[in-house]
Amino acid sequence: MPIQSLQSGAVLVLELDAPEALNALTIPDLLSLRQQLREAQDNDTVRAIVIIGAGDKAFCAGANLKATFPPDQTFARGLLASRDKEAEQGGYTRLIDISDLQLWKPLIAAVNGYCLGGGLELALQCDLRIGSSNASFALPEVKVASVPAVGGVQYLLRAVPAAHAMKLALTGERIDAEQALRIGLVSDLYPPETLRTKALEIADRIAANGPLAVQMVKKLALETAHMAPAQFVAHSNIAWGALRDSADRIEGRRAFAERRTPSYRGA
Repeated sequence: MPIQSLQSGAVLVLELDAPEALNALTIPDLLSLRQQLREAQDNDTVRAIVIIGAGDKAFCAGANLKATFPPDQTFARGLLASRDKEAEQGGYTRLIDISDLQLWKPLIAAVNGYCLGGGLELALQCDLRIGSSNASFALPEVKVASVPAVGGVQYLLRAVPAAHAMKLALTGERIDAEQALRIGLVSDLYPPETLRTKALEIADRIAANGPLAVQMVKKLALETAHMAPAQFVAHSNIAWGALRDSADRIEGRRAFAERRTPSYRGA
């Protein structure tokens, strides 16, 4: 399945395109997704990224189990190899973890239909999650005597209250879109036919802001969440100082004073 890529203005849309397999990911798909995300981070014309699934049945059902058989080598050997080397030998779980890519540009998961297992783990790594009214979510691994391999339990505990997170993780049961909205797993729900448009609208609003500031906000959110107040305030002040004399911040102040829309260049 190719990962379809389309840039609309400052927004890059990456579409998981295997609706016949509920957009489940093969190793080549994961490698392609990682490469496109890596390139987007270094592309100054991209200011926000939307990940969406093709069709109306699924965002992503995790790894494609028909195409990801267990590797012949031991787990320890793969774990101590690079991700790409492990992937060559059939290992795929670490490829779903995108934390090593250091993506500071905002990621929006637009969830239509099933968002299961590794698919939910991918969505949980996005900064925003919006859903269609027919979306559903689950970490079903315990039902097949396994566990979420890519931080799904821990990401879920950070995304929603602990009681809801543990109920999902321990039962393996699916929740519908309305429940996902109630517990804060998604921020907004839309009719399936407008989901893509709404995702692009949100991404456009983000992209209209100062791009360095947006990336710095994400960097602070990811890197200081575990810190005590004195530490995260200090890091925030350093980030503020790093942007203080930037051309964009000066433009933002001028535009505010002149009552006009700012024109940011990411400088």
